[in-house]
Amino acid sequence: MNKKKFYITTAIAYASGKPHIGNTYEIILADSIARFMRMQGYDVFFMTGTDEHGQKIEDKAKENNLTPKQFVDAAAKEIKRIWDLMNTSYDKFIRTTDEDHQLQIQKIFKRLYDKGDIYKSEYEGWYCTPCESFWTESQLEEGKCPDCKREVKRAKEEAYFFKLSKYQDRLMEYIEKNPDFIQPESRKNEMINNFLKPGLQDLCVSRTSFAWGVKVPFDPKHIVYVWIDALSNYITGIGYDADGNSSELYKKYWPCDVHVIGKDIVRFHTIYWPIMLMALDIPLPKKVLGHPWLLFGDGSKMSKSKGNILYADDLSRLFGVDEVRYYVLSEMNYANDGIISHRQIIEKINSDLANILGNLVNRTITMQHKYFDGIVRKPASLLPQNDADKELIELIEITPKKVADLMMQYKVSDAIYEVMSLAKRCNKYIDETLPWTLFKNPEDHERLKKVMYNLLEGIRVISILLYPFIPSTSEKITAQLNTKKNSYSSTGVFGKLEDEIELGKPEILFSRIDTEKKLEEIEKEIREKQEADNIVYIGIEDFAKIELKTAKIIAAEPVKGAKKLLKLQVDIENKTRQIISGIAEYYTCEELIGKTVIVVTNLKPAVLRGETSEGMLLAASDKKTLSLLTLDKNMPTGSKVS
Repeated sequence: MNKKKFYITTAIAYASGKPHIGNTYEIILADSIARFMRMQGYDVFFMTGTDEHGQKIEDKAKENNLTPKQFVDAAAKEIKRIWDLMNTSYDKFIRTTDEDHQLQIQKIFKRLYDKGDIYKSEYEGWYCTPCESFWTESQLEEGKCPDCKREVKRAKEEAYFFKLSKYQDRLMEYIEKNPDFIQPESRKNEMINNFLKPGLQDLCVSRTSFAWGVKVPFDPKHIVYVWIDALSNYITGIGYDADGNSSELYKKYWPCDVHVIGKDIVRFHTIYWPIMLMALDIPLPKKVLGHPWLLFGDGSKMSKSKGNILYADDLSRLFGVDEVRYYVLSEMNYANDGIISHRQIIEKINSDLANILGNLVNRTITMQHKYFDGIVRKPASLLPQNDADKELIELIEITPKKVADLMMQYKVSDAIYEVMSLAKRCNKYIDETLPWTLFKNPEDHERLKKVMYNLLEGIRVISILLYPFIPSTSEKITAQLNTKKNSYSSTGVFGKLEDEIELGKPEILFSRIDTEKKLEEIEKEIREKQEADNIVYIGIEDFAKIELKTAKIIAAEPVKGAKKLLKLQVDIENKTRQIISGIAEYYTCEELIGKTVIVVTNLKPAVLRGETSEGMLLAASDKKTLSLLTLDKNMPTGSKVS
């Protein structure tokens, strides 16, 4: 019998640096869905990869004295390492520098051009380098990029454009006829109200201001822009050919069942991408899931500039891979942003994994060893004997269906909640039935046999249901049960755990963490790393205390008895102040006079070699030389520097 196919993708990660835990959440989320669908008997193809072209990467490569290819090779290797560390089961890792991908991008571009959907013109607008996006004046927010809130610069260049407007009505009709195409519902409403209803502008799809990318085949001074290059990976990665010679893999798996992406790129995947596919006469993906963000503990977005980035490999080293997987999958709601911090991870591990799950498995298997020498004793009748039995057995039977229904809607955190609710009910059942009391009276041993079997069967089902989320832990539980009944199809009907099997030795799955002690250890590690890197982080409120102003040096002379010190008189807003500076080895008094420099003006006065110093000059230095910071334009003295 042919299995039903299921094709799932993540957005390809931008190869400009190491992905943080918020980026990594996406591959873990997609992996949980892929694992679940395999358990349901689907023939799954799961693809991820890296987006490796663009100006930002070209600039970063130059900063690191590397070629762009050398830079992205290292970045892709690091991204793949983290994806593998997090035990993600992708089938293909595509890179946009792959030769077969680049060839197809050129073919796609030419096909759209030949069809008249791409035309040549000139673009002028505001450009955000980190986002690689052009914006109109009206789209800017407080003069900055509406997506990342960074500075933009004016840019004008010849470019090719894609006729989005031509397909606008067709896309709107498709969304109306396929109400589940964009999920969650709030994302769909945003796309319709903010972009489609106001009207689409044609999209710039080439650049000439940088060289790192796929060249337009008939106009090689142009580079194919990210929209066509990156988005097309979903079809090129499975063998699409624009000339009509697509692979059997493409014919089997397209259209994609779900694109798993971040909410910040929903527009690209639900407007630009489907319109491109329409223009190419290719069926649209069945669903686009725009997941929420994982935010830092204070609710802010993770960024290097804020110094609040958490990385998956660091967190896994501190807490464990399954522990991190469990946290991000259970914490992230279907539509709302989640929060992450070291403290919250510890609290989740202690409450859910150690107290509920780990405690249940360990004490149940330990009791079975104590009461029945570790041998499963299946009772003659599986029928419930009281309300506690009935409630537990019904929950064991119904939970797999609840989980399956939620997972088919990609509501992963809700599915995990149902599994943990079953684990909680098993723990409550122990407290209700008191197995240790039953063991004391030989007349109660038949009842004890039933109680223990009910618990072991509950744990068997829990281990199966947990597999998509924490696969290593699921396998450990299955090994302790020593059962071969570990398929999803073996759930739904109570009583599949085999009779007379010998359990493995009880092992602690999760140990409770001393919260304050662990946090102290983490903080110490962070401090030591910062010290090793010679980095001392300050908050914006600390930086705001520093007053920097421009000043002109009007007089300079050596400080008597000090070879390295010069006594400078500087003008700041027509007021003269004296600064003692250790720059005599690098500047003569004559060459300093007339220079406009930057001065810390609110530094506490100090006395050096009997001379009062009322500020400090800013300079850059290494082991060999020193250079004062100056301005590239004439500015009045006293101008504020920020």
